[in-house]
Amino acid sequence: MARIHAFGDDALGDLDAVGLVAALRSGAVSRDEVIDAAITRAEAVDPVLNGVAYRAFDTARAARPRGGFFSGVPTFVKDNADVAGMPTMDGTDAWTPRPAPADGDFARTYLGTGLVALGKTQLSEFGFSASAEHPRLGAVRNPWHTEHTAGASSSGSGALVAAGVVPIAHANDGGGSIRIPAACNGLVGLKPSRGRLPLDKQMRQMPLRIVANGVLTRSVRDTAAFYREAELLWRNPKMPVIGDVTGPGDTPLRIAFTTESIAREASPEIREATCKTAALLEGLGHRVTEIANPIPSSFKNDFLLYWSLLAFALVRGGKRTFGPSFDRDRLDNLTRGLEALAARNLHRMPLAIARLSRTRRITAQLGSQYDVLLTPTLAEVTPRIGHLDPTADYQQIIDRLIDWVAFTPLANVTGDPAMSLPLGRSASGLPIGMMFGATTGNERRLLQLAFQLEEASPFARLQD
Repeated sequence: MARIHAFGDDALGDLDAVGLVAALRSGAVSRDEVIDAAITRAEAVDPVLNGVAYRAFDTARAARPRGGFFSGVPTFVKDNADVAGMPTMDGTDAWTPRPAPADGDFARTYLGTGLVALGKTQLSEFGFSASAEHPRLGAVRNPWHTEHTAGASSSGSGALVAAGVVPIAHANDGGGSIRIPAACNGLVGLKPSRGRLPLDKQMRQMPLRIVANGVLTRSVRDTAAFYREAELLWRNPKMPVIGDVTGPGDTPLRIAFTTESIAREASPEIREATCKTAALLEGLGHRVTEIANPIPSSFKNDFLLYWSLLAFALVRGGKRTFGPSFDRDRLDNLTRGLEALAARNLHRMPLAIARLSRTRRITAQLGSQYDVLLTPTLAEVTPRIGHLDPTADYQQIIDRLIDWVAFTPLANVTGDPAMSLPLGRSASGLPIGMMFGATTGNERRLLQLAFQLEEASPFARLQD
């Protein structure tokens, strides 16, 4: 197996972000040492992983230290969020890059926690695919096995955190794009409730706000600490407070689980891993019940139609949004195929969006019977590079995409929180993610459960 990582005997060691904060505060390491170590690590492994979209290494070295809990901790921002002085290219090269004049709404909060941005990370074109394999920008590779995808769309962030370049990185999720790379790279990935964290303007303008910002980390405590600190800077008053979650809860939960998705039953290997997780939960004192998939079959096509509408808006409004250099002929076959699908079906969009909006009633009803829903994050083990080649025929790409990413889109439509945890391993040694969902506002419950599971079944480490 072709593994690669950057863990070593430097200022970063194998510390997570919370551990690095403690080392910085104690004086065991300095901010300059930490930033230099992360840059050295990026330069060592990125020629293979291809996770960095834009390097701002000199800017990071020269930046004035900010306050905040994570002050001095290096990170990357996904290349679909604006950061002052850096271009935002959305995983494509279809226009001429130009630096953003100011931080976007999310970056102001994210970097306000003290994190230091070393640059931007690669994603699939506009985040439409679950694998970043751009024909000219190259494929983002999985550090657990470099012949396999790192997932997407937050692929670069996932690969760099898993490989030890930084302990935490920005990710966002419109159909699984936090949870998918978390599952592929053996990370913790929480997609928060709709409205939990700020969104940049372009994402706020969607008719159905399916995108949520978040982070990818190697430990539950890093994810919990990020949400605690972000909440101190920006809080939606309509949301229950997450607060400072530092360990497991003490109340047994009612947990439903299923391995049936909107598209298919999970593979035998994935089902076995899910059943093992269900058994672990029972052993921890929770009441676990297997259920059938409660989501109607119309969801699959309705979500695909809405996904295609986003491509339609981006392609048809390309010159207005991205400038006169925008060239639709440089877009990949998935983006253009989705745009064409929307163009043929604009008359069906209102009803599809209405049906999607009603899905929340189903999960709310489920939430009245169960505290948490367990499913696999993905229906199959992580595929090799080329399985979702964006230069292939559109129908092949979309069929394979729907088949693999069959569990994650539900939480984007309902706005409910969902978290992927690296609780399984495939026969070939690749991580397998297990996904836990709850009703809107219940991130605290998910984090407490995640702490309990991490203690009971410690996550595999790439460096081991």
